Amino acid sequence: MTNSLTTPAVSVVLQRLLSSEQAGDEAAVAAVLDAPHSPWDLDAGQRADVFKDVYMSVSGAGGQLLYLLARATGARKVVEYGTSFGVSTIHLASAVRDNGGGTVITTEMQRGKADAALGNFADAGVADLIELRFGDARETLAELPSVPDLVLLDGWPDLALDVLRVLEPNLRAGTLVLIDDVTADFGRDVHGALLAYLGDEANGYATMTVPIGDGIQVAVRL
Repeated sequence: MTNSLTTPAVSVVLQRLLSSEQAGDEAAVAAVLDAPHSPWDLDAGQRADVFKDVYMSVSGAGGQLLYLLARATGARKVVEYGTSFGVSTIHLASAVRDNGGGTVITTEMQRGKADAALGNFADAGVADLIELRFGDARETLAELPSVPDLVLLDGWPDLALDVLRVLEPNLRAGTLVLIDDVTADFGRDVHGALLAYLGDEANGYATMTVPIGDGIQVAVRL
């Protein structure tokens, strides 16, 4: 049995990224929030540039959960909204590799982060499993080559419902949908519409919140 998360290439890169986040994210976020204008009043592209140095990654435990759920569901076709520096993407790609191979399609709209993520994928030895699409996920994920087994929504939370609606025509019964940071304090209610949508059975999901990190919402398409 194989767990790619424990291989030297993957574990070293993930530890480096998570350590860098722990050391620098608090100050980077504080600098953004101290700016004269709220980042939530900016459009997605402007906000991405303001947050260019902020990791905003899935937690270490959250990454482990992503890996476990992807392995448990045998996911080989994964779609991710929000690459950042690639922490969650590497966890998902490791699971896809251990499931027999496949593709993680991910998207990032900040050029510096996209370039850094590509380097991290190469360093971790998982670049062959990842397709990074640069731009707004509401556009870059409009067309997919196949039905995804698992979807991770980990980009700007106030846009996540829009991204989900873009993806819905491609989802099947049993597709797992995960949303990170649903209990985090963003200074305003940025997840409410998405959580209400998933919680309404008329929209075709069963869902619950898992108290790991800043909360991970787990939903399955019915």
